[in-house]
Amino acid sequence: MKWTRGGSRENLEDRRGEGGGSGGGRPGMKLGIGGFILLAVLSLVFKKDFFALVGGGGALAPSADVSAGSGVPGGGAVTDPQEEELADFVVFVLNDAQATWAKLLPAAGGRYSDAKLVLFRDGVDSACGYAGSSTGPFYCPGDQKVYVDLGFYQELKDRFGAPGDFAQAYVITHEIGHHVQHLLGIDRAVRERQAADPRNENAYSVALELQADCFAGVWGHETGKRGILERGDVEEGLDAAAAIGDDRMQRAAGRRVSPDAFTHGSSEQRVAWFKKGLETGDIKACDTFRAMR
Repeated sequence: MKWTRGGSRENLEDRRGEGGGSGGGRPGMKLGIGGFILLAVLSLVFKKDFFALVGGGGALAPSADVSAGSGVPGGGAVTDPQEEELADFVVFVLNDAQATWAKLLPAAGGRYSDAKLVLFRDGVDSACGYAGSSTGPFYCPGDQKVYVDLGFYQELKDRFGAPGDFAQAYVITHEIGHHVQHLLGIDRAVRERQAADPRNENAYSVALELQADCFAGVWGHETGKRGILERGDVEEGLDAAAAIGDDRMQRAAGRRVSPDAFTHGSSEQRVAWFKKGLETGDIKACDTFRAMR
């Protein structure tokens, strides 16, 4: 990706010097969708098994230095220029995605308001509860913030020589897609439908995640028009969407494919919806709930 440093940090909350929150550390925390996306993309691009980082029960194996992404044990002041470059990149993607949605959302009958992005180390308290680094980047609708532990990205970069900038951008724009859903009231409507129709709870979850994939594609469409994406970025995005389908995840875990247990959609579905957003650039084209009406 083509990007520039020095963007506004108005929507950045830097909590990297605050320690690990009140959750008591990372052991036992499950790898979230952001973590799965990042590992899947890096595995595809760099031809290495990044899922080897995942320990038992879906938790990321603890590392002696991942909680000190800047080389300062237990958090503390940031002194590593490489980490600051990574922070600048995350800020660039955040600002670009939010500027894109501020322009597009009125056409869908909404009004965009910025999400905050929280940088943390080891663990963090949010309105959605405590999360450890191994949870991966996530969006919390309770406080309208995206949470990212740069130490998670830095560990992958340092140990495997994989900068993974497009992987990181894909993750962030997927989470911003969830913020868009929140602003439009989509996530609230989905929770109400799930409560009223618990037998289709997973199906509604799948539709919500596929729409976030489509929204990430809409962002990709806009960046493509502005020349930010480089050759190969789109293909990597499509491959990533395929790699993190529920069917592939179930096979990778040695289980039979069970569509009733899907929460994020099959590989084919994820590719199709990301591609639809990428090709159309149209929010209205991302109606993943149509088949459920």
